[in-house]
Amino acid sequence: MKKYIILIAVLFRTFLVGAQIPDTTHTDKKMEKVKTGWNFGALPVIGYSSDIGLQYGALANFYYYGDGSIYPKYFHSIYMEISRTTKGSGINQLFYDSEHLLHGLRVTADISYLTEKALDFYGYNGYEAVYNAGWINDSDPTYHSRVFYNHERKLFRFALDFQGRFGNSPLHWIAGMAHLHVRTGPVDIERLNKGKSNAKKLPDIPGLYDKYVNWGLIAAGESKGGNVNYLKLGFIFDTRDNEPNPMHGIWTEALICTAPRFLANGDYGYTKLSIIHRQYFTLLREKLSLVYRLAYQGTISGRAPFYMQPYLISSFSQSTTIDGMGGARTMRGMLRNRAVGDGMAYGNMEIRWKFYRTQLWNQNFYLGLNGFVDAGQVVQKIPFSLTSLSEGENLRDYFALNTEAVHLTYGLGFRAAMNQNFILALDYGLVADKRDGTSGVYLSLGYLF
Repeated sequence: MKKYIILIAVLFRTFLVGAQIPDTTHTDKKMEKVKTGWNFGALPVIGYSSDIGLQYGALANFYYYGDGSIYPKYFHSIYMEISRTTKGSGINQLFYDSEHLLHGLRVTADISYLTEKALDFYGYNGYEAVYNAGWINDSDPTYHSRVFYNHERKLFRFALDFQGRFGNSPLHWIAGMAHLHVRTGPVDIERLNKGKSNAKKLPDIPGLYDKYVNWGLIAAGESKGGNVNYLKLGFIFDTRDNEPNPMHGIWTEALICTAPRFLANGDYGYTKLSIIHRQYFTLLREKLSLVYRLAYQGTISGRAPFYMQPYLISSFSQSTTIDGMGGARTMRGMLRNRAVGDGMAYGNMEIRWKFYRTQLWNQNFYLGLNGFVDAGQVVQKIPFSLTSLSEGENLRDYFALNTEAVHLTYGLGFRAAMNQNFILALDYGLVADKRDGTSGVYLSLGYLF
């Protein structure tokens, strides 16, 4: 979908509740003021798309540091985001994280309602699903529709996780549950065309999602969405020195996520395995680090409905949208959900440089730059047959079997951090292969991992 994007981001001055008590031990080491009481950062974002309209809203992250004895760690974190577009899409999220709500346990909770009028859908198995950029370019002679590779989705999500530690070791256990109510369908062309001139109106033609439904590649029972109730269980090994931006340590996890039929999941019971390894190396103390992440997620039993195949599983994800592979949280620059399969593997490597530190408005700030390379591939394909396709279709327009290979992106990022926890992130990524799109600009919070 051709987009014209305007991003305006302002890091607001933090307003404090509670006294500011200096801690000379931390100050000497970090050259920072130890934070106490409540702090928050807020970020307004304005965007525009020719098809989904004007986006407007705000996000905020509240941190409670108490007496400052554990700074830069916090006692409680509350993240909120509310945004809308004039064509009906929206984000509503409340996320909570604390190691001090229940003794000996880390509690994370997420409640979200996400509406997407034009969510990306490119088919199955990466490069085996042909992407034709001309079909969504209204100035190209082969143009079909700007939303040909999109569909509509409404998602309600409630998730609750608990983490505990085995003694004083870095080994943790995690157990959690989640309920998702998903509604999917074709793009609402009539709504998106409201207010447009005839020259800019979207043609009312079937998109790729409609074709997959008609071909039976998306079964009738899953084409309109459904309920998903899953349980999560796993282990985490964590030696990071600082969660928001570690300079050294390891963060590795192995998780089983199961959504059996008896938990009211209808005809689509399945179990997936997720393994993620992250490692951090200090190259120059407090300033320069080399980091990488290796991840695998695959289906070990059952069959997941199409709308859960891109859904990424992890022990901790504050990100509002956790679809992948491709986009802000997995492969920057690549089309969102470009590579979807029963099993996916991806990796990221970054050089992170904190080049400037200061204190302003009684807050601690630093600025950072990072260069990155991202890579990934579908390693377990979604099985399907082409015999159900219409004889009038040219299969080569939609399928290129046995062509899946490594997807590669690269780029640069900028970070502006306040009190080490509230981190404004701006990334620009480019693709190595035009079958993955061209580039992407992402404005969000935090480092990728």
